Amino acid sequence: MGKYQKQSSPVRIPVPGNKLIEEHFGKVSSKTDDFSVAHMKAPAGWSEPAQVPDFDEITLMIKGRMRIIVDQDGVIELKAGESFVSNCGTRIQYSNPYPEDNEYWSVCIPAFTPEKAHREED
Repeated sequence: MGKYQKQSSPVRIPVPGNKLIEEHFGKVSSKTDDFSVAHMKAPAGWSEPAQVPDFDEITLMIKGRMRIIVDQDGVIELKAGESFVSNCGTRIQYSNPYPEDNEYWSVCIPAFTPEKAHREED
């Protein structure tokens, strides 16, 4: 990247479970390795496998709620207006078991890739 970059056309990344991912900056959209920024919407009832990523991840909730299971430490409910960070190497699982859809932003450092997420098999 040069001095700046404006993103007018984020890249939609297809994932199972009707979750919407629009990557604004990252490996797919801007060939950025240092970080990724994505806007996400997860439908009611959505979940993904646990993962042990090779990146730090910051989650900023915009709408609804999200359930986060961290290692063996317990369950966190993240609500709109709240944020959460998980550090590289932490086993984590995100889901939306609630009756309403949710919306959030995710920032990963370094940039997210499926290989770096190390998702567990279902």
